[in-house]
Amino acid sequence: MADQASPTVRRRRLAAELRRLREQAGHTVHDVANVAGLNLSASKVSRIENARTAPKLEDVEGLLRLYGVGEGEREILLRLAREAGQRGWWETYSDVLLPEYATFIGLEVEARSARNWEPVVVPGLLQTEDYARHVIRGWQSVMPFPPAQVERRIELRMKRQEVINRRDRPLVLSVVMDESTLLRRFGDASIMRKQLHHLVESAQRPNITLRILPLNGQHPFVGPAFVLFDFPVEKDHDIAYIEHLSSAIYVEQDSEVYEYSRSFERLAAESLSEEESLLVIEQRARSF
Repeated sequence: MADQASPTVRRRRLAAELRRLREQAGHTVHDVANVAGLNLSASKVSRIENARTAPKLEDVEGLLRLYGVGEGEREILLRLAREAGQRGWWETYSDVLLPEYATFIGLEVEARSARNWEPVVVPGLLQTEDYARHVIRGWQSVMPFPPAQVERRIELRMKRQEVINRRDRPLVLSVVMDESTLLRRFGDASIMRKQLHHLVESAQRPNITLRILPLNGQHPFVGPAFVLFDFPVEKDHDIAYIEHLSSAIYVEQDSEVYEYSRSFERLAAESLSEEESLLVIEQRARSF
């Protein structure tokens, strides 16, 4: 079972604390870069504060001294720095992981809940292995990568699903899917039937909610797939992940995250009930 303590989330929390302490001490990033003995450039300070890199423990110690941090808070932040420097299990798949996707998995591992809008495909956490194989092969035809990587990518996707199956604090997953995802073929009829039956089975879990936005209903949102993460620690603010063809962006500003939260609420409100959604999925499964 994958460790729930994510260095990705720890790194972001540490970054926010270091930025807060610097501003509280009245320093700019250029002030910090000019301090003798720290050996930190302004660009590196910026990367640390934006969680673009895991800082060395000695760099964190030097920054805390500069900011005049007391012993108790210092020990907490140094422990956080050690955790932020650890490797997540997903990093063993670095040969097939884009940096944005590695960050996504790191957030997913520690999130308390995730709200996911999917207009095109079944969410990765709910895909069967055969369905995932055809999705990934389809992606390979657009964004070429070596054939040997296909199975590695499938293995990674299946391992991600531990977050909804773990016994201790499983991820609470709320999904709204466009009805067209039930019709769009990835593989033959038997693979699609198996995938749709798997959706019905997955929706029986107490931590999973699944709704379908019907084709003949109101469509309040025109845009790409997105995921909203909520975390158990209050200081770890909600994050929205928006996927594009060859990249992804993360939205962390409260006002922008709120827009995505409102969008998800509207999508859910216009969707079928959970019971009606399962009936539609079963009906579509019978059509294959």
